[in-house]
Amino acid sequence: MEWVQTTGRSVAEAKEAALDQLGVAEDDAEFEVLDEPRAGLFGRVRGEARVRARVRPTAPRAKNERRDRKKADPATVSAEPTESTARPTHESTTPPRRSTSPSRSSSPRDQREPRDQREPRPGSDPVDPKAVGEQAVTFLDGLVTAFGLVGTSSLQQDGDDLEITVDGQDLGILVGPRGATLLAIQDVTRVASQRRLGDHSTHLRVDIAGYRAKRREALTRFTEKVVDEVKATGTARSLEAMPSADRKVVHDAVGALTGVSSRSDGEEPNRRVVIVPSVD
Repeated sequence: MEWVQTTGRSVAEAKEAALDQLGVAEDDAEFEVLDEPRAGLFGRVRGEARVRARVRPTAPRAKNERRDRKKADPATVSAEPTESTARPTHESTTPPRRSTSPSRSSSPRDQREPRDQREPRPGSDPVDPKAVGEQAVTFLDGLVTAFGLVGTSSLQQDGDDLEITVDGQDLGILVGPRGATLLAIQDVTRVASQRRLGDHSTHLRVDIAGYRAKRREALTRFTEKVVDEVKATGTARSLEAMPSADRKVVHDAVGALTGVSSRSDGEEPNRRVVIVPSVD
């Protein structure tokens, strides 16, 4: 995934600017602090913070639980010796054979399977992005059918960037108010495709009934209207709280215009964009 670099008066401000640029929440990003402000004379701060960030690769699902359940199977555990079987009928010069089955007192380290017999850890080899996208398409087609709706899913791939679009009629229930249901479906789809295949690299997005394009157009028109008001009054305007993806659309729209600039204020989930007139 590509890295972006941002600056701010503090590391936190630089990170928030990076989130706005990436269009993701903080949990979905990873950061590297390149520079930090330095303390100067009389409590002043010199320099600025500079960070770089990217969309966090998807972590593979752990296999420990399944292996623990397998080893806990009673069929694989030796039975405790009974009084009749524990006492030998005659002496033997051969030392008793040590059982290789895990006992109740064995430590987790002792109960581990030999490395060459373990199931390969997912993500050890690169996963084909197309395979991830096809898995996501299959999952979404099944989801649409489960809701009793009619729709088809298609994959658009640009390197490691995947976008699955679901087209059909009466799909509003899958979008939800302000796209809330769509975001939840996107998270579930990532689990069903990326994490299931052990993918670490791709960035997968889901769009349903063209909602994202319509939302982008509506936000752009709204931003242009607010910019006109800010220019006319010379007063900054704070918008309503938005998710990071919507804030990115607003920042992009403001960046394409002159006489104004934008910044983000507040903390999630109440972080909002502020549009301010440029100082000549």
